[in-house]
Amino acid sequence: MTKALIGAGCFWGIEEYYRKLNGVIDTKVGYSGGKAVKPTYEEVCTGKTGHVEVVQIKFDENMISFQQILNHFWKCHDPTQLNRQGL
Repeated sequence: MTKALIGAGCFWGIEEYYRKLNGVIDTKVGYSGGKAVKPTYEEVCTGKTGHVEVVQIKFDENMISFQQILNHFWKCHDPTQLNRQGL
């Protein structure tokens, strides 16, 4: 199993998107970067902690490649949109 960490705006929609893909074994949401050691969702949503919402994706490379994981990232993320995904 391989893991990837994806940050693309709000993690709930991204997690649900990846969870449905064949080859994805597990997903977990969390935060990356920032100043606080264990930030809460509410703290991160203020924009003051410096964290981004991320999804850890555990996948089977025999079923889906890392390149395919990235291709799906670009399908559901619009980098021109601040603080939201492009779903």
